[in-house]
Amino acid sequence: MLKINIEQPVRNYEAVVIMSPKASEEQQKQLFKKNKSIIEGFKGELNHLDTWGSRSLANPIKKFHRGTFFHTTFTATSDCVAELERTMRINDDVLRFMHIRLDDRQALSKHVEDYKEVLAEAKKRAEEREMKFQKKQAARKPRRPART
Repeated sequence: MLKINIEQPVRNYEAVVIMSPKASEEQQKQLFKKNKSIIEGFKGELNHLDTWGSRSLANPIKKFHRGTFFHTTFTATSDCVAELERTMRINDDVLRFMHIRLDDRQALSKHVEDYKEVLAEAKKRAEEREMKFQKKQAARKPRRPART
């Protein structure tokens, strides 16, 4: 009998994970150490891990209005991504996660550079909006105190 061994291709992925704000720094480190070991177990490689910090959520998730955001890029097989998603569903500290397969024609390092440029532009726009708001507030006439 002829056995055919088909290997899955290693592809580029990016993931965004939202963790509970109550999760300690040690719990966060444990999750990503476990994720790294899963990726390496499937002959993949962790490329980049970035913490966006605590941010407010557009809609509450499990009665949380804030979450700690993480962004990571890695190379792995589709079986690895399935295992990562399975472990994150089990973990109570993970509120949401999303894995996205990236274009294989572009190097992960180039993708990370582009990602950082977009983040810098977004931060610049937010600072400009804040400055405009501050100027508008300063130009307003002060309100008269309410009569008692």
